[in-house]
Amino acid sequence: MNALRFGVLGTARIARRIVADMQSVDAIQVVGIASRDPARARWYADQYGIAQAFDSYDAMLASDSIDAVYIPLPPSLHHDWALAAADAGKHLIVEKPVAMTLAEAQAIDQRCRDRGRQWLDATAWLHHLRTDRIRQSIDAGELGRVQHISVACSFFEPFQSDDHRLKPELGGGCLLDLGWYAYGMARWAAGRLPVAVQSIGRQDRGIWFRSSSLLDFGDDLTATVNCAYDTATRKWFEIAGDQASIVCDDFTRPWPSKPARFWIHDRAGSVKSETFDGNQEARMLATFADLVSNANAATAMNQQALDTQQILQTVAEGIAS
Repeated sequence: MNALRFGVLGTARIARRIVADMQSVDAIQVVGIASRDPARARWYADQYGIAQAFDSYDAMLASDSIDAVYIPLPPSLHHDWALAAADAGKHLIVEKPVAMTLAEAQAIDQRCRDRGRQWLDATAWLHHLRTDRIRQSIDAGELGRVQHISVACSFFEPFQSDDHRLKPELGGGCLLDLGWYAYGMARWAAGRLPVAVQSIGRQDRGIWFRSSSLLDFGDDLTATVNCAYDTATRKWFEIAGDQASIVCDDFTRPWPSKPARFWIHDRAGSVKSETFDGNQEARMLATFADLVSNANAATAMNQQALDTQQILQTVAEGIAS
């Protein structure tokens, strides 16, 4: 199987980490990076040993040497460039959130289907071996009947200069950032969209700094979700059943000094822990390369992303009203 030839559409900070992960996956070859600043593109290409530096996004999309693109641009640019990539015959991985609105995300999904291209949102925790084990635990009934999900995702004002997360017109605010993880995790654990959502939020500097929501998934399953830029780092969840609960304190990304882990607390008070190795980004990328190679649409993963986008839009509308 030939390696999937990737181009990186932009030189955002997050792209640096993903490039290194791409270069660790045998099924992927990073062959190009594009920037609207030619000197910046050349500097990044030289830094990471990438052969081609493109002086525009259009030039990369027009290149026959690129099979797929990774889009780490601000959320406001995802829709247009994802559509352009699909129209150019490229498969694509889009950094979270997929888009600014549900309609934009659905348009990306439909365009990729129309063009026979695969797409994936870059939500790496969904691809970790630990996540597979948690799903297995839920489906096997180890928790009994799942009744409630609690999720918190936050860090205190992480902004650097000119950070797009401070600019509402670029998709700034905690909802389209940390909320993608927090509300997405609740949807993943429930396996469906909520039937009702109640939310409150706090604004600062023209963006949402905090959101808290109660989600009703029907059939007696509820969730509480919080995401924020004004509290200490949290990346935990609990999935509570009537027989046991799973607790994870680092689901978006394992703590640097610790292996990925979770605990199962049963109703009698016993606690069992499990730990996991593996690079979640590398596994996500290898999964995508396999999907492209076998022409298999990432239907369930795409639906998870679209549903997450829908929940976030519902929350935003609720706290703005």
